Amino acid sequence: MSEFARRLAKWQRTHGRTGLPWQGTRDPYLVWLSEIMLQQTQVATVIPYFQRFRRRFPDIASLAAAPEDDVLAHWAGLGYYSRARNLHRAARLVVGEHAGRFPDTREAIESLPGVGRSTAAAIAAFAFGRREAILDGNVKRVLARHFAVPGFPGDKPVERALWALAESLLPARGIERYTQALMDLGATVCVARAPACDRCPVSATCAARVRGMPAAFPAPRPRRTLPHRRTAMLVLLHGGDVLLEKRPPTGVWGGLWCFPEAGSAQDALRLATRHGGEARKPTPVPTVTHGFTHFTLEIEPVVVRTATRAVHAGEPGTMWVPVGDAAGGAVPVPVRKILALLPGSDGKTAKAEKPRRTAKRA
Repeated sequence: MSEFARRLAKWQRTHGRTGLPWQGTRDPYLVWLSEIMLQQTQVATVIPYFQRFRRRFPDIASLAAAPEDDVLAHWAGLGYYSRARNLHRAARLVVGEHAGRFPDTREAIESLPGVGRSTAAAIAAFAFGRREAILDGNVKRVLARHFAVPGFPGDKPVERALWALAESLLPARGIERYTQALMDLGATVCVARAPACDRCPVSATCAARVRGMPAAFPAPRPRRTLPHRRTAMLVLLHGGDVLLEKRPPTGVWGGLWCFPEAGSAQDALRLATRHGGEARKPTPVPTVTHGFTHFTLEIEPVVVRTATRAVHAGEPGTMWVPVGDAAGGAVPVPVRKILALLPGSDGKTAKAEKPRRTAKRA
């Protein structure tokens, strides 16, 4: 075992994170679920989602058998919804093509939908004790700092150099503890801003610290201005119900239930006529801004009340849902924000109708 790996493993025994709900198990389903949820998401955010998801889908068979809407509803709010759709697809593939047995090698795990090289390696290490290198964002930062690797880790040449380092440092035994130590160090000590070098078990050999510039590594992503996009959404109300439309399976919010989208407020008003007959005067509602990785979206809600609720028969599907119930379904965060501004969002529907527990599908 290298000195680097030895020090990390020793540090993890006394200072690493313990007691997380996915630790202390070799169940590949739970390991896989946690690793997918932890992609680009902090541990504190993941914990309640993991626990709720596990209660509803305790094993890979129950996940595979579930409707996609149910899976997305239990993921709603965690973001990056393609992870949930890929998780569902992969569960069905494992059950249908592998008789429910989860693959036990990094290469086979990586062939599952939504699983990349580093995630597959982490699953292989924690669930099966495989000697595989990981390279998530935290580990990239640890290695780039410790070895003063120049350049932005997202650039392919830099990433290749970091993979080579990660593989060269693997210990011959104790792969689970070493892998967890790397993750813990990057998440709690070797953080992006103001790293706690005085608490780092490998600070004595850290090239960035020796140079007196730990925060300079790794190099930041080259700055770019995110494009700003605008859209309008029709919030069509009838009594205490609101109209939702299922998004296509791919693209932004794929497979989630959303308000019908239109290019402008005028287009949304025309869409209101298509969905509900003659529309009444729109109700003013503030715009909602939502940030994505590659762009910022400004949503103009066009809130319209209608006396009828004729529904266009076609794809994607549509349904009327009580306003107070809609936020509990498979809807994206901006839809929840808009719903919170509507009458009935506190559980009270308009006095013209009593609340109904079951949504009516068109």
